[in-house]
Amino acid sequence: MARPRKFDETRVIGAVMDAFWRRGYEATSTRDLSEGTGLGPSSLYNTFGDKRQLYLRALRRYYETATDAQIEILERPGPVKDRLRELMLRDIGVGADTSGTGRPVGCFAINAAIEMASSDPDVKEQVHRHFARVEEALKDTVARGQRAGEIRTDRDAAGLARQVLSTYYGLHVLSRAHDDRRVIEDVVEGALAAL
Repeated sequence: MARPRKFDETRVIGAVMDAFWRRGYEATSTRDLSEGTGLGPSSLYNTFGDKRQLYLRALRRYYETATDAQIEILERPGPVKDRLRELMLRDIGVGADTSGTGRPVGCFAINAAIEMASSDPDVKEQVHRHFARVEEALKDTVARGQRAGEIRTDRDAAGLARQVLSTYYGLHVLSRAHDDRRVIEDVVEGALAAL
């Protein structure tokens, strides 16, 4: 009896996440997934389930990695508006990978929300979990800025956090249509000035 092939599950799910992140759910083929992971289709699906299950695992992996990276930016020391600026400009490549990771630019959770969340309740739940965690971290950050006198106090932290969150996610979509990074930076500076 042949022994099952050993593989690094974290690497495989990372490759699956990258494939879906780059192409979206519908445009990612079994061949794309196999080429990205180095596993044959039967090995991939027998181990991890069907394409949808792989997609959900990729979204969970994104939550575990990218969401943590977003939260880490917000929890750093320093002026609150500087951290918000860094978050909003993070991974906004205007068509290019600015992260240096080789990973796609933009936000996989936003891509999933646009493509799949309205038709798949499990995807919607994963995306909501991501958005809610980032919103809560933004609220805490804004509240710290209010206590430090960096951010206005005539609106509650939750409302201002949602304003930043909306701008942040909107920037990911806007950056797909603009080749001029200055347009994105202008939106960011306007959002920060409103705080």
